[in-house]
Amino acid sequence: MPVTRSPDSRPTAPPATPAPAALRQRLAELRGPGSAQRPLDARALAALAANPGCRRRVLLDGAGVDKSALARALGAPAAFGQSQFAIVRGHSFEARAKADGGTELVRLLHEQLRDGTPAPGPGSVDVPDLTAGGPEGRTARTALALREATPAGRWALLDHPLLALPVAGAPAFLEPDAVVVHPDGTWTVVEIKSFPVIDGAADPGKVGAAARQAAVYALALEELAARLGDGDPARVRHEILLVCPKDFANVPVARLVDIRKPRATTRRQLARLARLEDIAAGLPAGTTFDLCLADDGRTARRPAEELAAAVESVEAAYAPECLAACELAFHCRARARAEGSVAALGRGLRGELGGLTTVESVLAAALGEPPGEHGEEGACVPDPAVVALRRAAALRAEALAPPLAGSGAACL
Repeated sequence: MPVTRSPDSRPTAPPATPAPAALRQRLAELRGPGSAQRPLDARALAALAANPGCRRRVLLDGAGVDKSALARALGAPAAFGQSQFAIVRGHSFEARAKADGGTELVRLLHEQLRDGTPAPGPGSVDVPDLTAGGPEGRTARTALALREATPAGRWALLDHPLLALPVAGAPAFLEPDAVVVHPDGTWTVVEIKSFPVIDGAADPGKVGAAARQAAVYALALEELAARLGDGDPARVRHEILLVCPKDFANVPVARLVDIRKPRATTRRQLARLARLEDIAAGLPAGTTFDLCLADDGRTARRPAEELAAAVESVEAAYAPECLAACELAFHCRARARAEGSVAALGRGLRGELGGLTTVESVLAAALGEPPGEHGEEGACVPDPAVVALRRAAALRAEALAPPLAGSGAACL
């Protein structure tokens, strides 16, 4: 007699591999006793992937340190981020886009596909319940919902699923706005943003940022597909559905955005991140980023000098682009300027200068004797960067030199 099993009794995907207990304990010590772990979201992961050489951000984000509070305690608060009005507006627009249980979102996706299939009607979209306790429970429930919906041959909308993605040796939990399962078993990430589409066009910079954020979700879905035993890369579609308000109204309009390039870039950059245990192992004994907050939960009682020493014990890779993506950017910029680092002038210039890492060494090379390396026959081979600096200094001096007395107008 065959055994009847309920859908929930089927085997589910194994949970995302948690960080080792010793590493979790070490990261908790870095945060400080009683400090809640800040979740690492897709926006932060996309910014981290854009600067994979910054071990400081890898450690602080991986440990869940509140970088905004840390920056305030250091006297260099962040000057970016969404306003409360923008956050409320975004939540309001998302609620309207999902007001009918997700049918409108699926209809917008179907319109963009133009594949000749029948449009979804009332009752044709399944919305599974993803309620569960804790991040591990929610990721397991999301995995079960995707496993059940994929072979069902129907549209399904997963509202705020929770996905796990290994980052620097520890899992990061990510929550996209929605994931749509197509009748053919493929998956599409849905990003709902509150910036408008005016006359059919949206801000390219904001669209690009949304694509990079969605690329992180796509990577997490690929990781889940592999754990479900289906590593087919075509399972996760390479186009996401971007939903925004139309013109200045609150009416949703959608377009498909290709994320193949940002997905490949993000995958490559995240693979370059140093592992958390390796970074933590190189810290001085007793290092912690604990702010020792007062009873109000905001006032840091720990001396700023101690915090600065702890932060500086981890190598950073500052660049001007960090100002729009990292809460500690103003602190790192001040340190880079104080040290005369050419990194404060931009990655492009830093790459052109080669071994000249400080402004002082650059000026010395431009105004002094150019150093060189001896070739196989003992000839001095000048450094190309120094040669260019010397030439630029000579041209500047020539341009600023006063005209000779009686020489008349300068000849061009």
